[in-house]
Amino acid sequence: MANTYILIAEDDAVLREVYMKKFNISGYNIRTAENGEEAIAEIQNKEPDILILDINMPILDGFGVLERYPKAARKFPVIMLTNFQDDKYKSLGLELGADDYFIKSEMTIHKLLEMVETLLKAKQYFGEKQDGAA
Repeated sequence: MANTYILIAEDDAVLREVYMKKFNISGYNIRTAENGEEAIAEIQNKEPDILILDINMPILDGFGVLERYPKAARKFPVIMLTNFQDDKYKSLGLELGADDYFIKSEMTIHKLLEMVETLLKAKQYFGEKQDGAA
């Protein structure tokens, strides 16, 4: 975990701080972005092991970031964060390649941490399978 790098793209400063503290305490290296453009710059600087991506952000929203990094072209999983409980947002996020979907009002930070750990284990497992097949 100590070498695991998580990028959190969240425009709400309070939530960003809460996520950052929880993941730091859990042993992850964290970087943050306040909007989609910053998220893209961070990804270009260093690709994360996982991206936690808010949908509703200024300048460029989470959907714009997903369009820039489609699932087939990226090596990191994405968890979409949203306050929207509308199924059309979830459907669009999943269509654009989100690996999981987190509705802030319905979930706890503990559940988000579990999602991250599950996706990282799957990424590691499938990465090893692909390396072994080559």
